[in-house]
Amino acid sequence: MDVMDYRRRSQFPRKVFLLAGITALCFIIFRQTGYNSTSQYFSRKEEGVTHVLVTGGAGYIGSHAALRLLKDSYRVTIVDNLSRGNLGAVKVLQQLFPEPGRLQFIYADLGDAKSVNKIFSENAFDAVMHFAAVAYVGESTSEPLRYYHNITSNTLGIVKAMEAHDVSTLIYSSTCATYGEPDKMPITEDTPQDPINPYGKAKKMAEDIILDFSKTTDMAIMILRYFNVIGSDPEGRLGEAPRPELRDQGRISGACFDAARGIIPGLKVRGVDYKTPDGTCVRDYIDVNDLIDAHVKALARAQPNKVGIYNVGTGKGSSVKQFVEACKKATGVNIKVDMLGRRPGDYAEVYSDPSKINSELNWRARYTNLEESLSIAWRWQKAHRNGYSS
Repeated sequence: MDVMDYRRRSQFPRKVFLLAGITALCFIIFRQTGYNSTSQYFSRKEEGVTHVLVTGGAGYIGSHAALRLLKDSYRVTIVDNLSRGNLGAVKVLQQLFPEPGRLQFIYADLGDAKSVNKIFSENAFDAVMHFAAVAYVGESTSEPLRYYHNITSNTLGIVKAMEAHDVSTLIYSSTCATYGEPDKMPITEDTPQDPINPYGKAKKMAEDIILDFSKTTDMAIMILRYFNVIGSDPEGRLGEAPRPELRDQGRISGACFDAARGIIPGLKVRGVDYKTPDGTCVRDYIDVNDLIDAHVKALARAQPNKVGIYNVGTGKGSSVKQFVEACKKATGVNIKVDMLGRRPGDYAEVYSDPSKINSELNWRARYTNLEESLSIAWRWQKAHRNGYSS
């Protein structure tokens, strides 16, 4: 669990109390989800039921994946250490799907090999949807070792556990950051991977582990590389709720909403001198609902002894300035914008060619209007000013 910080030993007592509080809350969730190591539902195979382990399922993207899987009648186990995820999201899912054998939550750190092995030995998983990861470019440049441990090392642990316990399908949630800053746009799956920040490098290393392992196994593997994620559940049940201390590192959508609500004085746009039409970065913004739809379609189409690699995007780029204007319209707030210097590890322009996933998985982005996606997310933000605590 990501609580201890050895650079600040004087804060040890406070963090012990924090650890105790989180542990107590987790115990409550365990009781609500009915988890125990001998659960008849989760520890054995059941004909007609696919049991999916969702790592990082308490996070923004992972919780939306769990919701979709549960709606589609999958059996779901969420594993999360809550270093970036939200207990509130797990509670929402448990309230929506309280029936025995639908959902369980396990509080664990994927960096703990003994815990991971115990989880796999006590549960009959059919597939793993691996989302768990720290995922901020700027943070990765200042804390690279954390990213290599959390992403690369933990992915190795998951793959080893899958092999040891005969789990046959892996859906790996990767990133377009593995491509770095290609010479040509749009990005295809054949575009050379040349990441320029530790986040992208750690993800590419994890991909390399998976791809090398695929040559020795008949496991069904899908790797999805996607772009900047926005939006939230259209029915208002889940949303994006990053920790306050991570606001400077987080997604631009979160910063826009914080500025619109007056939580921060304005929006900081980092980098206005890139070689793009308006000088700001250009990105392919993918709605979280479309992204999860791609993951579920990949799970349904995964085949033994085959690896599928797909870019998940809209196929068009929007600049940061365009994004901010869409956010202003979605929120109805004239957000103050400060133009600042570039952020380390960023790149000028990146957007996808989704032709392969269109043709092979019959997937297409439905939410292609920035204002629409942001308007849906804004409704959740207004109703949850303090995240899942409100």
